[in-house]
Amino acid sequence: MTVPLAGVTLADHAAVYAALDRAGFTDVWSSEVAGTDAFTPLALAAAWQPRLRLGTAIAPVFTRGPGLLAMSAAALAEAAPGRFALGIGASSPVLVRDWNAVRFDEPFKRTRDVLRFLRAALRGETVDEVYDTFTVRRFTLERPPAVPPPVLLAALRPGMLRLAAAEADGVILNWLAADDVPTALAELGERRPGFEVAARIFVCPTEDATYARALGRRLITGYLTVPAYAAFHRWLGRQDSLGPMWEAWAAGDRRGASAAVPDEVVDALILHGTPEECAARARLYVDNGVDVPVLALLPTPELTAGGATAWAGLIPRLGVTGGEAG
Repeated sequence: MTVPLAGVTLADHAAVYAALDRAGFTDVWSSEVAGTDAFTPLALAAAWQPRLRLGTAIAPVFTRGPGLLAMSAAALAEAAPGRFALGIGASSPVLVRDWNAVRFDEPFKRTRDVLRFLRAALRGETVDEVYDTFTVRRFTLERPPAVPPPVLLAALRPGMLRLAAAEADGVILNWLAADDVPTALAELGERRPGFEVAARIFVCPTEDATYARALGRRLITGYLTVPAYAAFHRWLGRQDSLGPMWEAWAAGDRRGASAAVPDEVVDALILHGTPEECAARARLYVDNGVDVPVLALLPTPELTAGGATAWAGLIPRLGVTGGEAG
C-alpha cells in the first residue's frame, strides 16, 4: 500500500499500519511529490508495525545531495534492518526545478551516478569519485547499515530499464496498465536472482464509474503530458489513443485535453469498481510479472463521506483476507 493515506494525519497512521498488517498487506511504500517526504511515514511504520516491509517509490536523485540521500537511507535501514528498500528515480522537471530550485540536467546520467554512489556508500565504503554529474570527496557513512538496503530504480523506457537490470536490485514501474508490463519487462532481459519488479497501481475503489473516470482523466492529463511520461506511452503504443490529448495540451486547451482521454485508457490505467474488483485487477499485474504490486489509493465519494470508518471498512476488502492483493 502507498502511504500515507489521504485525509489521515501521520499521527493517526499507527491504526492504519495495524489495519494493513491485519489485512495481509506485506509492504508500505511512500512517494515524494508535495505532501510528506518519502522517509517520515516509513520511519513511523518501522516503529509502529515491525512486520511491514518499507520502501520509497521514489526518493528523487536531484533534490537531496548524494551524501544526505545515503544518510536518510542508512538511518531507515538501521531502524528496520532487512525490511527497507530504497527506490530512487529522476522525478520530473516540475518537482525538481520548479518546486525545489534545482537544475534538472541529464536525468539518466544523474540517476546512474547516484545509484553507483549509493551502492558503494551503503556498503560502508569511502567514496572519493568524480562522476559525470557530480563529484564526491571522501564521503564515509558514520553509521553504515548492518544490512545494506536493496536499491531499486524507477524506470520507464528502455535505457533506464536496462540500467536497472544491469546495476540495481530491482525496478519500479509506474503509470502503466497490466497489459503493458510484458513490454517493459522485455527490456530487462534475464533477471538476476533476487531482482524485484515493483509497480505502483492507481486504485479508485468506487462503483461510481463517472466519478472515477473524471478523476482519472484529470490525473492522466496532469501526468502523461509530462515529456518523459508522454514518450513512455508513445513507446507503449498509445500515440493514436492519447494523441488528441497531447495536441490539445500543446495548444493550451487544458479542458479539451482532459476530454480527449478515451474511457478505455482511463480504465486501463486507473483501477475502479468494488474493492474486490480492484484487488482482482491488481493481481493481473502479478500474473504479468510484477513481484510487488503497490496500490495507490485515490479519493472516492465513499471515503470522503465516511472518514475513518470508511477507511476501516475498505482496507480489509483490498487485502489478502478480502481481495487477496497486498
